[in-house]
Amino acid sequence: MLPRLGARRLADRVAPYVLDVSAEARALRARRSGEPASVIAGLAGPALDRARGLLANLLGGDVTVARRLRQAGSMLTVAGFRSRQLACAAAGAALGIVVALLLAQTAAVQPVVSVVLGVVLAAGGLLLPEQLLARRARARVARIADELPTVLEFLSLALSAGETVRDALRRVARVGSGELAAELGRVIADVDIGVPLTDALSRCADALGLPALSRATEQLVTALDRGSPLVEVLRAQAQDSREDAKRSLLESAGRKEVTMLVPLVFLILPVTVVFALFPATLVLELGF
Repeated sequence: MLPRLGARRLADRVAPYVLDVSAEARALRARRSGEPASVIAGLAGPALDRARGLLANLLGGDVTVARRLRQAGSMLTVAGFRSRQLACAAAGAALGIVVALLLAQTAAVQPVVSVVLGVVLAAGGLLLPEQLLARRARARVARIADELPTVLEFLSLALSAGETVRDALRRVARVGSGELAAELGRVIADVDIGVPLTDALSRCADALGLPALSRATEQLVTALDRGSPLVEVLRAQAQDSREDAKRSLLESAGRKEVTMLVPLVFLILPVTVVFALFPATLVLELGF
């Protein structure tokens, strides 16, 4: 269980040979080994790796976390996110200890209560980053779904003007300012380094996991492979995306029908009753 202090990591041994293609290797080589932070990180690295592995086994695999990080547009790696979870868990445990000590000074608290409080706060700190990440991922995917019809129509307009698919995607990525435009910018960056356009589009759709975008990408890839007219395909996909958005909005309104009655029953209706009864009550009081 003790870390191997004398052995160099595999990343340290490989980094000098991939400096021209890896920014992480350049950052690793540029780090000064004599700094205290680097020494502490080198000593605590193996233990931290084991803790991240145990955390991944406890909460599930890293595939879901990697997908959510990609959907949220985060630059964190899975290892970095697990380290953040461990830090939040440690902070929660420390907060639980502080609260238990404060309670012990003011009242008689059983040791079991202090232990339970620390465990609960540590578990909350462990699960909170994952819940926030899932919320960010859902919100970003929803924004991409809202932007999809407009982007598809813009692409069809650019193709109608005589541009190629690659130039149209580049124009949308350059002119647009939304989340989908940023994803198309990544697709163009992959194409510029030699990845085929169809593969880059398929990877983007698979990583985001949005059904409407996956359907549009499949239709676009099929049209590119078979030489079908792309303008009509994109317009049809834009119309389908708008219909899906309308249907999702109606389904959301149906699910939240009871919630929508809360302001009506507890806010609007009492105010209406007050406005109806107050003048009559005032007249009766003045008359008598």
